[in-house]
Amino acid sequence: MNLIKLLDSICPDTNTPEEKDRFYSRRDAFRQFGDFSKKVALGAVPLSILTALPKVAKADTASLIGVLNYALTLEHLEYRYYQMGLDSGVIMASERPIFQKIRDHELAHVKFLTEVIANVLNGTPVTEPKFDFTVGGAFAPFSDYPTFLALAQAFEDTGVRAYKGQAANVMESDVVLTAALSIHSVEARHASMVRRLRTKKGLDTQKGWVTNASIGSLPAATQAIYAGEENVSHAGVNVVNLTGIDAGAVSEAWDEPLSMNEVLGIAGLFLSTN
Repeated sequence: MNLIKLLDSICPDTNTPEEKDRFYSRRDAFRQFGDFSKKVALGAVPLSILTALPKVAKADTASLIGVLNYALTLEHLEYRYYQMGLDSGVIMASERPIFQKIRDHELAHVKFLTEVIANVLNGTPVTEPKFDFTVGGAFAPFSDYPTFLALAQAFEDTGVRAYKGQAANVMESDVVLTAALSIHSVEARHASMVRRLRTKKGLDTQKGWVTNASIGSLPAATQAIYAGEENVSHAGVNVVNLTGIDAGAVSEAWDEPLSMNEVLGIAGLFLSTN
């Protein structure tokens, strides 16, 4: 399978109005605003409607802005990491197109979340923090390719669980919930792509998805990213007992959420103190 074509199908370039419409809205998903009788593209909503939107939504606008700024911080982190990786030259030539595509996806997420916070919810988007991806010299992701890939996997797996962890906090707003779940699915595909790439290169034996709370060959410090993934009970039902399927396979069938505090504890390691 052509990996670049696969990434293209996941989330296309957003350089044209048509492609922006495909990514931002998935045509129908982002066009439903409360009780509006007319379906309109998000970018074409009149200013008067955008101003009134927070009054229409059931969810508290300040809370929504807080959640989206949290998501925006994570997207800033991922975009900056891939951009710095591409600028550094650490990525081998044959795999640069993969990470250029992922970088473009993350940039699209940054722009989209910024647009929603500023022009839909009338909030203030968080500015991009300064990052230290070496964690004070403990890692060398921009001179050692296996380390670059390991951190890429860690960031993507964190992002998947982070978005799921906030779903309940934005579910009263159809627009924001759809946005979060759409980005969540793209992050999951990024995670799978990086995991498979590392295994293909002999750096790990992991599948494209998480099994139990296994970190594979990642550093022990990444365990917090996978803690709780061994859960096999959902909606009060032990799925292993119900189906007879082994615990490892059941754990693979669900991504477990991470709370905001848990995610910030992980991401905070990479914030620069300078």
